[in-house]
Amino acid sequence: MNPHIAQLTVLQAIDLEIDTIDNEIKTEQNGLDERITALAEREQLINELTAKIDAQESEKRGLEAEAADKLDHVKERQSKMMQVQTGREQTALLKEIEDGKKSVKELEEKIVTIMEQVEELIARVEEEKNMLKGEKKLVEEEKEKVRNAIEAINKGKKSKDTERQKQAQLVEERLLQKYDTLRSRRNGLAVANVLQGVCQGCFMSIPPQQYNMLLKGDKMLDCPACQRMLYHEEPAAE
Repeated sequence: MNPHIAQLTVLQAIDLEIDTIDNEIKTEQNGLDERITALAEREQLINELTAKIDAQESEKRGLEAEAADKLDHVKERQSKMMQVQTGREQTALLKEIEDGKKSVKELEEKIVTIMEQVEELIARVEEEKNMLKGEKKLVEEEKEKVRNAIEAINKGKKSKDTERQKQAQLVEERLLQKYDTLRSRRNGLAVANVLQGVCQGCFMSIPPQQYNMLLKGDKMLDCPACQRMLYHEEPAAE
């Protein structure tokens, strides 16, 4: 194997271990972030339910005021019945009184419906608040666990970062720049093994002549399909 490629394969192995460590940290943090997001969503739901309760309470007060006005009007019409002298006037007043009573009854039914809905909403808000309280406690405990887990993971990462720094110093600057660029563009894999003429980075076949040159191990070659730097190493026998 070309000595430069050998240095890069060692560097890549270290980088892949660091990537794994970073992913572990990200997984720990993402799990906590999801719990925190769920808390925020529950708080938002409680706020929305509370606003709905306030709106329905306001609507109920409006209906109660309207019902009171209509009831006063009915009483006023009933009092006037004593003063009318003609049958036509009496009939008109009776219809007005009946219509008023009907309206009052409809308003009272609406008020009762709203009161039932408000009771249900209040019960749900209390339930959500109790769940929120329990979840907040769990999240605080989770924060401590995640912090300890990340600290433990970072201890292992520090030694790998030091190892990576030492290995990178062995690589020529131009090759290191090329390697870093490829890693950023090729999902963390800048150097790829070739098995049976197939690049294991993009799984495309390379030209036979190039493959034969690669087997000799004296030149640095790039994959014509994905531009990764190539090497050949047979897998270890099971």
